[in-house]
Amino acid sequence: MAFFSSSSGETKLTAAKAFFSTATSVVATAMLVRSVARDLFPRRVRDYFFGAIRGIFHRFSPQLTMVIHELDGLISNEIYDAAHTYLGKKISSSTRRLRVGKPDAEKGFAITVERDEVLMDTFNGVKFKWAFVCKEVESQSFHRSEFRSLELSFPKKHKELVSTSYLPSILQEAKLMKQEVRALRIFMAGNVRRNLNYAKLDHPATFETLALDPDTKKFVMEDLDRFVRRKEYYRKVGKAWKRGYLLYGPPGTGKSSLIAAMANYLHFDIYDLELTEVAFNSELRRSLIAMANRSILVVEDIDCTIESQDREAESNWASESRSSRRQVTLSGLLNFIDGLWSSCGDERIIVFTTNHKEKLDPALLRPGRMDVHIHMSYCTPSVFRQLAFIYLELEQHPLFPQIEEAILATHVTPAEVAEQLLKMKDDDHNSTLQDLLHFLAQKKKMEDEELEAKKRMAELLSRCERKQPADDHGELVDKDQEESDMSGSSANSLTELSQ
Repeated sequence: MAFFSSSSGETKLTAAKAFFSTATSVVATAMLVRSVARDLFPRRVRDYFFGAIRGIFHRFSPQLTMVIHELDGLISNEIYDAAHTYLGKKISSSTRRLRVGKPDAEKGFAITVERDEVLMDTFNGVKFKWAFVCKEVESQSFHRSEFRSLELSFPKKHKELVSTSYLPSILQEAKLMKQEVRALRIFMAGNVRRNLNYAKLDHPATFETLALDPDTKKFVMEDLDRFVRRKEYYRKVGKAWKRGYLLYGPPGTGKSSLIAAMANYLHFDIYDLELTEVAFNSELRRSLIAMANRSILVVEDIDCTIESQDREAESNWASESRSSRRQVTLSGLLNFIDGLWSSCGDERIIVFTTNHKEKLDPALLRPGRMDVHIHMSYCTPSVFRQLAFIYLELEQHPLFPQIEEAILATHVTPAEVAEQLLKMKDDDHNSTLQDLLHFLAQKKKMEDEELEAKKRMAELLSRCERKQPADDHGELVDKDQEESDMSGSSANSLTELSQ
């Protein structure tokens, strides 16, 4: 028995040596072939040859790999964003490297996989392998750009399960996870590399704390609710799933606060577009289509940032001078609002603000461009009562009627009233309201003085335009009065002559 056991062991050892010897020879031959091929054949030929070999092996492989890029063309890939969020909850003990962050105001750590890491997941009893791939490419401007992607590998026979169940479940779960833990963000929309240009949006404005006309507030909330639940309706009627708001009114009437309240209400990110920082229409287009869905695009003071086509046509020289520096046109912006590019993205809200609606180009006011026009007016009695409740926690006070009467008699913004209420000391409501009443009286007096000064200036300009001569004392003479006096003198002279 010992003889046979020893003989069997020697046979296995000999077979093992032969296997390793053969494997070593194969590896050495492969390395030699690769080295020779690298020296003798161009890169394209080598890539084609080795790609064909890999294709042969992959054809017989039972595994299928889906590549999910960060960007789908120029548009953010929703599946990539959702999978990146989803995989943060699938970290295992075998994971070697993680990316950890803690944005302000978020409830927990933001944990995601680092490059070249692999994670395993199971869905309906099927195992899936995820790999995070990141490649650096040097552009012509000598700046390195990163191309990120996720690779999902699974048995080929479960391809239908992945497309109909697995990926949709990831989209839904990631959406819920973002709503639970992620703080809102505000992006600088003037640069296509949006991931590097955002900050946390922690604006306290909500519809509960917003001092706005009650009917207007109710209308806006209902309009937003109706918009987010009508995806199929928009597709049915053939319209892009977007909504446009034009907020107009004097400074200090709460336009920016209303935008923040809308973002907090819908949990939408904000993209702040500064048109003066964008040089060309093509750059504007790339920036806008890189926006994520469920977001708000804001262009503040639209009357100041882009000139109307009529005013640009007034001076060819000035137009050419401007175009040499900036070539963003009104038509380029309008093309994104309701042109062909407006369909690149879903569930987006576009908000324009202006202090002077009358200065806007008629093309911006055309029906269908901005769906809702909201006038942000001066403070009203109802808005004052909201401010008093928010800042002073008062629902009634003996001075309220006087204050409301003074508010109706002057032009005061909600911001000015709120500033006065913020000056309250030691919970002295009576003194605070007395100070507000005094402020309103002073403002009314200043407005009356300004109005009187404008009337005098208008009268003086009217006289100057008539080119009236000055009298001996250097004062302007009223021609109408002078002619009347001359007529009177002539009549008296005729009377004297007749006598």
